[in-house]
Amino acid sequence: MKDLIFIVLFSLIFGFMACNTDKIKSDDMKEAEYISAATADKLISEMKDSLGEDHAFRIERGVKQVAQLWRESDGTTEDFVDFCNSSFVSDSEELSKLFTTLERNFEVINGYYHKMDVELKMPLQLVGPDITPVDMMFGSYDASAHLNDDLYSNKIAFITALNFPFYSLEEKTELGEKWSRQEWAYARMGDRFISRVPANIQQEISKTLTEADAYISDYNINMYKLRNDKGEQLFPDGMKLISHWGLRDELKSNYADTENGIEKQRMIYQVMKRIVDQSIPVKVINNDTYTWNPYTNEVRDNDVVSSPSEDIRRYEIFLKNFHVMRKLDPYSSHYPTQIDRAFDGTMEIPKKDVEELFKGLISSSQVKKVAAFIEARLGRKLEPFDIWYNGFSSGETVSEDRLTAITSAKYPNAEALEKDLPNILVKLGWSTEKARQISSLVTVDASRGAGHAWGAEMRNDVSRLRTRIGDSGMDYKGYNIAIHEFGHNVEQTITMNDVDYYVLNGVPNTAFTEAVAFLFQKRDLDLLGLQNPNPEDEFYLALDNFWSSYEIMGVSLVDIQVWEWLYANPDATASQLKDAVISISKAVWNEYYADVLGGEDEILLGIYSHMIDYPLYLPNYPMGHLIDFQIEQQVRGKNLASEIDRMYTQGSIIPQLWMKNAVGSPISIEPLLSATDRALEELNK
Repeated sequence: MKDLIFIVLFSLIFGFMACNTDKIKSDDMKEAEYISAATADKLISEMKDSLGEDHAFRIERGVKQVAQLWRESDGTTEDFVDFCNSSFVSDSEELSKLFTTLERNFEVINGYYHKMDVELKMPLQLVGPDITPVDMMFGSYDASAHLNDDLYSNKIAFITALNFPFYSLEEKTELGEKWSRQEWAYARMGDRFISRVPANIQQEISKTLTEADAYISDYNINMYKLRNDKGEQLFPDGMKLISHWGLRDELKSNYADTENGIEKQRMIYQVMKRIVDQSIPVKVINNDTYTWNPYTNEVRDNDVVSSPSEDIRRYEIFLKNFHVMRKLDPYSSHYPTQIDRAFDGTMEIPKKDVEELFKGLISSSQVKKVAAFIEARLGRKLEPFDIWYNGFSSGETVSEDRLTAITSAKYPNAEALEKDLPNILVKLGWSTEKARQISSLVTVDASRGAGHAWGAEMRNDVSRLRTRIGDSGMDYKGYNIAIHEFGHNVEQTITMNDVDYYVLNGVPNTAFTEAVAFLFQKRDLDLLGLQNPNPEDEFYLALDNFWSSYEIMGVSLVDIQVWEWLYANPDATASQLKDAVISISKAVWNEYYADVLGGEDEILLGIYSHMIDYPLYLPNYPMGHLIDFQIEQQVRGKNLASEIDRMYTQGSIIPQLWMKNAVGSPISIEPLLSATDRALEELNK
């Protein structure tokens, strides 16, 4: 699922950065060195003497930050000195007033720019007429591209940076546990201006990521046009699936089909490999004119039709994302690469810690034990696509056709789903009044893509649930995704409207909003009245979470290693990038999956569309699984709604502190490993 979409990515643009590599240093960056270290140090000494040592830390950190951001166009050295002397606020009450003013006005600015962005992107994201070149121009336009330039020009950015110090992740980790809510809010205000990215770069990033999103949103396979070697059609008429989400979910659903399920799964698996290695014919992408045998790669329209492969288009999009995100590097002294920004900056968990968690789980002894359990249930050896096995349940699996019949009748259109949102929340434990309050701030739209949730940027504005609804109503896949996305909307609404400070709105990182989405998604059958409580449910829940983590952690390691390869090979071509993705996918598979699922040199881990669509987003999913499991243990036996309200109103403090406050311990794989052992012990009795 594509979540928190552009907000998450644009936070990379508007946060962090100052100056780094000489290779791509611009004239603008040379201007940023206008204030010398000697000038800043002299001023710091004078201000300390004048105002006293009680203000020493804020003076030193603030003056250095402003000096780093000041350019010749902002004024002379004397202007810089005068500004710092006149704009530094030493009185605590006056500082509080300044904070309140800044916070209020940033909410106004962020909220209304966000509204513009939502409206301009609607033709690209919602069901409607074909996208025109002009639609793409407007959808790619970033109305706020010049905002940071303006805030530096009118000195608001400098006032903020001078008075509210930036703290590194290490400092937040060391000090944050003892901070008051106001101190946390001040620290988050200090994160606001640590870079100065030119508007043209912001605009280029917006355009590039929008184009990538449009490419993926229209990457559909007409499944009813697929043929096996006997020329047979396996999938129902009209079935159209987006890559990778729809393909993966259809593969999962076929574990319930004991007659043709395995053959359909093998065909989907073959389609996926064609997408990764780009041997997929262009004429079968989002086109229902021809039939296609994904094994032989033959395209037919009565007779065999010649169709070139997609070749490297997927990797051209990926490479453009790398190049455009790398343009932020020279402006980032705190987070000098996209990798640093994704982990230390946005996730706020060091990459080495994330990789240690992932590798610890996927190399654990529990992997082969769970694999053996799955084999026993399937009655066959596991195949590579069983990385998506989802048959962890205590009873018979309800068929996809039956589920679709229920969901399509219940939700024939977006309006029906929106009308039912309050009822869904009441079933999950919210009071009728609170359910209405939350759902009144969520609107549902029919999406071109697989669906996503897009939160508001100001209080009392709506968050948006975009979901795919067919002509015959919402099928089960669409419903399952919609419940996931609604979890995001609920988190977005609570953390925007119920958190005490605007600058603390949201969650520590996107993994935490994924956790709420998973909590909702796994209750989708409960919400339809189709799942009765079973004493074994908690054991199957543990195994499902473990296997899902096993799958997505490998995918995430591929994503991380590909970005590391790109930084090591910045002049690579799209063809070389394709080879690298395939090579890295094979290496990770061979190390962690081949002994369990077979298939030496498999490339399946390269299928995720997030790699193409959202730079380095994937690691948030497995972190979300771990957080979700620990939260699930926390809420067991308690009111889900009350616990979500309690935990999520902490807002966007750092992840590990958030977890300690929420569940009593930091993010860890140990609770999941222990629960997996216990589940296997109980279920194998």
